[in-house]
Amino acid sequence: MRVPHLVGLMAVDAREAARARGLRLDAPDRPAFHLVVVDHVVRQYPQPGTRVPRASPVHVWFDLGEGEGGGGVREPRASGPPGGGLRCARDEPRPPRPGDPLPPCGRDLLPVGPP
Repeated sequence: MRVPHLVGLMAVDAREAARARGLRLDAPDRPAFHLVVVDHVVRQYPQPGTRVPRASPVHVWFDLGEGEGGGGVREPRASGPPGGGLRCARDEPRPPRPGDPLPPCGRDLLPVGPP
């Protein structure tokens, strides 16, 4: 027996889908699950497609909905690292002036050992 995909279904449809496959539906977050009709399944265990014996329980959880302690509206968040923290401000580089030391280049940058 394979577990059907129940996420997104209303409670009444999820119960019927499980019953049609010979499985029992259990809702740990709803003590009066047999009365729930229109709430939507948001999570299930075991996952869809999992092989289980006939009459096995499939646990489902429902969206809490308005006024039942739900998480509220989700807002899009800006991507990237969070702001704040220490920042290092550096002066813009200036053009070289006469008398400035020359930057190291070429062979001066490579470690030179004994020949």
